[in-house]
Amino acid sequence: MLGYGAVLVLVALGGTIAVVFVGLSRYLGPRNANAAKLTTYECGVEPVKTARERFPVRFYLVAMLFIVFDIEAVFLYPWALLFRELGLFGLIEMAVFLMVLVVGLIYAWRKGALEWE
Repeated sequence: MLGYGAVLVLVALGGTIAVVFVGLSRYLGPRNANAAKLTTYECGVEPVKTARERFPVRFYLVAMLFIVFDIEAVFLYPWALLFRELGLFGLIEMAVFLMVLVVGLIYAWRKGALEWE
């Protein structure tokens, strides 16, 4: 338990420094906001529509599929590190896991979830 005390002190010190710096910047920083500074600016493109614009459902579907297959890569890395220790059982389990993901990918592909119009 003694080792966690140092971590707790470090987290408290970091949090205190962050709060102090944000407070100092709020009170010491310049406050001359104008209309040009308050407009939305992203990637060098001026906004042409409202931020409340609706996005197609396909956008969210592709984003969810990306997250699912990105998490697959997270599971593959520790398995690859312990491949020799897991032996044949680990290989079979990973094959089943990848097969489920491939079936899901084929299903999404056939349903047209990956088509971008």
